[in-house]
Amino acid sequence: MHGSTNRARRRTVASLVLTAGMAGGLLVGATPAQPSPPGEKDVTAVMFEWRFDSVAQACTDTLGPAGYGFVQVSPPQEHIQGGQWWTSYQPVSYKIAGRLGDRGQFQNMVDTCHAAGVKVIADAVINHMAAGEGTGTGGSPYTKYDYPGIYSSYDFDNCTSEINDYRDRFDVQECELLGLADLDTGEDYVRGRIAGYLDDLLSLGVDGFRIDAAKHMAAGDLADIKSRLGDPDVYWKHEVIHGAGEAVSPAEYLGSGDVQEFRYARDLKRVFGSENLAYLKNFGEGWGYLDSDSSGVFVANHDTERGGDTLSYKDGADYTLAHVFMLAWPYGSPDVHSGYEFSSGDQGPPNGGQVNACYRDGWKCQHDWREISSMVGFRNTARGQAVTDWWDNGGDQIAFGRGDKAFVAINHEGSSLSRTFQTSLPSGDYCDVQSGRTVTVNGDGRFTATLGADTAVALHVNARSCDGGGDPDPVATGASFEVDATTSWGQNIHVTGNRPELGNWDPGSALKLDPAAYPVWKLAVELPAGTSFEYKYLRKDEAGNVTWESGGNRTAAVGTSGMVQLHDTWRD
Repeated sequence: MHGSTNRARRRTVASLVLTAGMAGGLLVGATPAQPSPPGEKDVTAVMFEWRFDSVAQACTDTLGPAGYGFVQVSPPQEHIQGGQWWTSYQPVSYKIAGRLGDRGQFQNMVDTCHAAGVKVIADAVINHMAAGEGTGTGGSPYTKYDYPGIYSSYDFDNCTSEINDYRDRFDVQECELLGLADLDTGEDYVRGRIAGYLDDLLSLGVDGFRIDAAKHMAAGDLADIKSRLGDPDVYWKHEVIHGAGEAVSPAEYLGSGDVQEFRYARDLKRVFGSENLAYLKNFGEGWGYLDSDSSGVFVANHDTERGGDTLSYKDGADYTLAHVFMLAWPYGSPDVHSGYEFSSGDQGPPNGGQVNACYRDGWKCQHDWREISSMVGFRNTARGQAVTDWWDNGGDQIAFGRGDKAFVAINHEGSSLSRTFQTSLPSGDYCDVQSGRTVTVNGDGRFTATLGADTAVALHVNARSCDGGGDPDPVATGASFEVDATTSWGQNIHVTGNRPELGNWDPGSALKLDPAAYPVWKLAVELPAGTSFEYKYLRKDEAGNVTWESGGNRTAAVGTSGMVQLHDTWRD
């Protein structure tokens, strides 16, 4: 849910608007739920507001093959009706009967993900019940403080006013978050009902929980609830937002689980947006954060991306390269938020959460972006290895290794970087998992590469060949097109030009660019060395209608070897 940093976005009870729980990363605690083989995969894909059947498909098609250890799903319990995303965070009952699927679909999702080698974390909303009155998504009637068969007015805290002072512990933990009915988690009956709900999810195979709005419940209350579970050692991660001068501290909750480190994401936004990547050399505990083993990290979650506290998909290369860094850097256990486009803070999921295809209907599918998904295997390979061979230019070009297992270089500047990098990798050929091109490390552990503006190179010992990894047909010489272009649903960006490889100016033969890093569209095209060519971008919709960008033809040339990197902006 929220800390004081979000008070400016509070909604009224009358509008039933909840800017709700933050989805965070899976962490490594004393007794965490772990994938098989244990301890080797710690990246969580947070499938925000995806229907359970869509999550099941993603586990099979993308999450398992990419090496994700965990998938986190949005709250499964019955909730208030409405299309906004935050309706999922206003419980009406503990039946599995929300818009994302019923009990059978939830069970099938868990089984399917387990078969793909992916463990399941459920977002648990246990601090409060819904405001207002009506009928829930599963048919249950309710009014505030009265949820038949579950809770009555005796089960809620006596403070019925909203929280207004985060420096007051009583206010934070006894009063109402955004006007929602605040459960008295100090009451034995309430603790038992919550434990019963969590045990029900465990009976369906859930491997752990993300505890929504943990800050608004006393740490001792949560420890008691956890002790009542059939598996009291099940993995928990707490949403506790750090706020300077606030009464409740994230460290209080480490006794019953791990904690999301919100400062990490806020600082990444600042560094990638306006400071120097060179500052990241001691990122983590050296910046005053919680211990790495107790921390969950993320570039963005569904609430912070809407509020602007962190980066979002709208931030282009800042966002993409921050993920590359997070997955390469040995601090915490990372979340990759996978959501959808939004133009307002309340906007709910497209198609009620049904994902028919990635990059359609507004689904962003960040978990499957080439730059991000390729780093999951990198992280799994580098696990347990310290940072070695750090290099930076004092600005926004950095490189570092993870012992003799992996190495990454990031160029977040506006011009290309050509350099020979020193690594601790064994000699031989490697597949750069960012581009799908082969890189050779010599006997001294060195390799030479040219990185285009806002690109990265990532090597690891489990990707020695691009066969079966990287692009199926990596481009050796040619043009790498990148264009910043916005589109409406159903539109795509294409490129064509005066070469057969580019379609000879025929819109019907124009090449579609990849929207994975939207609004930047990308495509690498093989062209002979020494080739000069003209080109232009166009928009095409599903009906085949074509809109050319304005202005004259663009021109470029491929050098005698290598690639020409093109970084363009659509001309209206």
